[in-house]
Amino acid sequence: MSEIGFYHLTRTPLEAALPKLLGRVLAQGGRAVVQLGDPARLDALDAALWLCQDPDWLPHGSARGIGHPTLQPIWLTAEDEAPNGARFLFLVEGAASTRLEAFDRVFDLFDGGDEAAVQAARQRWSAARAAGHGLAYWQQEERGWTRKA
Repeated sequence: MSEIGFYHLTRTPLEAALPKLLGRVLAQGGRAVVQLGDPARLDALDAALWLCQDPDWLPHGSARGIGHPTLQPIWLTAEDEAPNGARFLFLVEGAASTRLEAFDRVFDLFDGGDEAAVQAARQRWSAARAAGHGLAYWQQEERGWTRKA
C-alpha cells in the first residue's frame, strides 16, 4: 500500500506550495506525476512551474508541451497515468487516481478555502483508509507544514 499525505492549503495557493514539494522530490532523485482534476488548468500550472522562484528550476513536461515523458522528471497530466516512471504522485484540484498502490508516496493537495474541496478531500481520505493505505494529514501554517494526523 502507498503512503498518502493530505496537504491542506491554508496560507498559499497551489502554485506557490507545489513547487517546493516537487523540489524536495527532485532533490532526492525522484520522479513525479502531477495529476490535475481540471485539464483546462494544465497550461497555467505548467507556466507557474517554469516561473517559480523556489526552487528556481523544475524541469517538467506534458503531452501538450514538451513530449517524451520518459525524459521528464516531472510530468503534468489530467489523466491517471505515469508515463515517466514516477514513484511520487501529486493529486491536485480534486484529481483522483485508481492506481494509488503503484506509487511509493501520494500527495493530495487541496484548497482549505474551498468547502467543496475540503469535503471531497475527506471523502478521498475515507476511501484511502478503507483501502488500507498509510495516511498523514498536513496543514499549512506560518512556518511551513505541520503534521496533524
